[in-house]
Amino acid sequence: MIRRATIVAVGRLRGWAAEGCEDYLRRLRRYFPVEVIEVAEADMNRLGRGEALREEAGRLLRRLPADAHVVALDRKTGRRYGSEELARRRLEPLAVSGRGHVAFVIGGPLGLAPEVLERADERWSFGEITLPHALARVVLLEQLYRAVKILRGERYHW
Repeated sequence: MIRRATIVAVGRLRGWAAEGCEDYLRRLRRYFPVEVIEVAEADMNRLGRGEALREEAGRLLRRLPADAHVVALDRKTGRRYGSEELARRRLEPLAVSGRGHVAFVIGGPLGLAPEVLERADERWSFGEITLPHALARVVLLEQLYRAVKILRGERYHW
């Protein structure tokens, strides 16, 4: 299992998404430290799409931990995994390889700039559907928690 996780995401969560994330963060932190870093969303009323993506990319890249294995969440270019495969074929080997610190990057409404995708060691996707970035963060945390339970042989549902 990974030893530490950092989530670097565009935007600040509120309401149901913040509550869902806090719930899974509480659960995950029993097993390993998880840090959430939120960077400001670009002002899309002031900037064009390309400029906004570049601005967010700079903020995201500056906050990525240098020692982390970086996973970008990207619907278009990311690889899809089932929960078991994610746990056993992605997260477990990272810990064994000495890359136990994993940083996950989640873009805002515009997605991620090419320079962020290029910086990533790998890209994951939660499928073809477009998820709001707030929901993607909740899904990521839930899948990390599910992976912990799978790898520890613990029941997820009671």
